Amino acid sequence: MARENQAPREQKEQSELTEKLVHINRVAKTLKGGRRFGFSALVVVGDGKGRVGFGHGKAREVPEAITKATEVAKKSLIRVPLRENRTLHHDVAGRFAAGRIVMRSAPPGTGIIAGGPMRAVFEALGVHDVVSKSIGSNNPFNMVRATFDALQASSSPRAVASRRGLKVADLVSRRKQAQEQVND
Repeated sequence: MARENQAPREQKEQSELTEKLVHINRVAKTLKGGRRFGFSALVVVGDGKGRVGFGHGKAREVPEAITKATEVAKKSLIRVPLRENRTLHHDVAGRFAAGRIVMRSAPPGTGIIAGGPMRAVFEALGVHDVVSKSIGSNNPFNMVRATFDALQASSSPRAVASRRGLKVADLVSRRKQAQEQVND
């Protein structure tokens, strides 16, 4: 009976996830009789509320590659803390291979200022205001992995406070004091 109750919840979770196709690549395998073509797909999946994942799939046909990539993405979801459900808590940098990225939190109304692969990740994540820059490789696979590296490095004030043994109010008040000093 436990399985019967879990199935509808799992289907509900899967249905609220949005899929974004980031990149499709045609790949070739050389055989005795010539070349065999296949397709590689990179997909980002998110719920728009702070959970996001990415997947890579390969198959002989494009729809199959996208399906495989989507399944892998759903299994690799991570939770990212968002400030006011619209931006990051702090500036963060990420790196994967030759791809480096920098992400900065932004005030309301800024929008998503990011390149193609990073934009797909932010839209699936549910970020509305962020400024980001890609430095180095513009390979979509490396950019998405670097973005995830940075997102995993971001933390919320609650996590920092518990790690330091402080109260969240102390950290937030320090942030406001620092902003006032910068503005003066």
